[in-house]
Amino acid sequence: MKVVVFCLSLIIPSFCFAQQTEEFRFVKNYYNHHRTLLGKEFKKKLDTETNNLKKDAIKKDFILFMRKMDSIENTALIGALLKVKNIEDLNILHNKNIITKNTDDKVPYTTDKSADYPGGVDALRKEVAHLFYGGSVYSETPNIKTNVKFIVEKDGSISNVKAEGENFTFNRQAEIAIYSISEKFSPAIINGNPVRYRFNLPLTFSFK
Repeated sequence: MKVVVFCLSLIIPSFCFAQQTEEFRFVKNYYNHHRTLLGKEFKKKLDTETNNLKKDAIKKDFILFMRKMDSIENTALIGALLKVKNIEDLNILHNKNIITKNTDDKVPYTTDKSADYPGGVDALRKEVAHLFYGGSVYSETPNIKTNVKFIVEKDGSISNVKAEGENFTFNRQAEIAIYSISEKFSPAIINGNPVRYRFNLPLTFSFK
């Protein structure tokens, strides 16, 4: 997918990880597999062609096919995002009374140890930038911003990802990128026990 560059800063402020990310992982694996197949077919065609002009045309066709594949994959990822959000909303409604009564499920404002992504914030920044699909972001201004808020659960999974910014298309792609990260966090700790943790990630997208 298209790689973009944006600034990411970190501010410190139950839904299973496997269930939550499986929707996005399935989509990505499916389209990556088909990219590989297409790449092999185009390479065969390119290797057997001797005319340089026709070789250039094959290369251009390949780039066009990959761009179309990115767009189709993004549509599937939007569907996965809607499904995950619907499941989370239903889960919140179902457990509303339990969470209100059970202090263990509440999100504390201070912790002994913060939740952390493997490799730290820089690794998280690079992965989110790599996963971000700029081809579906539309804006009349060169720079757009959003704040992505999510919960790191006790098992290191993430939930309730919500991007709050003026540009809806940017918000949606930011949420997809966060849900699509490959690793779990190390959970926050209080008194030696893992606890839920709030993250707030301001993002800025710059068109170049």
